[in-house]
Amino acid sequence: MSFADKVVIVTGASSGIGAATAIKLAQEGASVVIVGRNEEKLKNVSEKCNSYGNRHHVVKGDISVEAEARRIVDETIKKYGKIDVLVNNAGILRLATITGGSMLDSYDEIVNTNLRPVIHLTTLTAAHLMASKGNIVNISSVAATKVTVGLSAYGTSKAALDHFSKGAALELAPHGVRVNVISPGPVTTDIRENAGLPPFNIQGNYKIPLNRVSSSEEVADLVLFLASDKAVGVTGSVFVVDNGLVLN
Repeated sequence: MSFADKVVIVTGASSGIGAATAIKLAQEGASVVIVGRNEEKLKNVSEKCNSYGNRHHVVKGDISVEAEARRIVDETIKKYGKIDVLVNNAGILRLATITGGSMLDSYDEIVNTNLRPVIHLTTLTAAHLMASKGNIVNISSVAATKVTVGLSAYGTSKAALDHFSKGAALELAPHGVRVNVISPGPVTTDIRENAGLPPFNIQGNYKIPLNRVSSSEEVADLVLFLASDKAVGVTGSVFVVDNGLVLN
């Protein structure tokens, strides 16, 4: 899957799925715009991308801030002149319960990272993607459909992301733009650590039929497939990568 001459924006690219995606895209020859908030982690990803050629551009920015989201798109166009793929990966996890008193604050924080910036970046890049006949890959979660106490605010943001993605796919299809979603189950990333939660325990309450947790790299492989011409007929779809979690 060569991405030579393709320009790809990856948000949340300082670690986890975003970092793995950026590195694999660089390996495939893409010009990757690596977006994140942690400067040190971005530098680490940049160094790994360098081993495949210096075709990437690092943008330290917070996509939840409208002006910074615009700057990310503007910098991409200024440097490369086009956008072929947008990977909306940035997201946060927070535990919140109705009776715990923090539900509304957590919901606002989650939606302002997981959903609103996706809608904003989609509108900002739509014209460029129509010009390039490009596509969007959004990273959701099985929490969009699997109900878990404490994750209802997070799951709501992901369910809304799935719905928005399908609406965007329908609207942009006549312009040759595809929009798809990847819905991972547990993945070895730092999202739980960033939320102040312990690492996922495969022996805990969740029963995973394949008895394993996914790596960021295997999710990134699916991102590259959906973003490539191999998936030219795929749009408005949600691909679940959860080792069978939702089957239980």
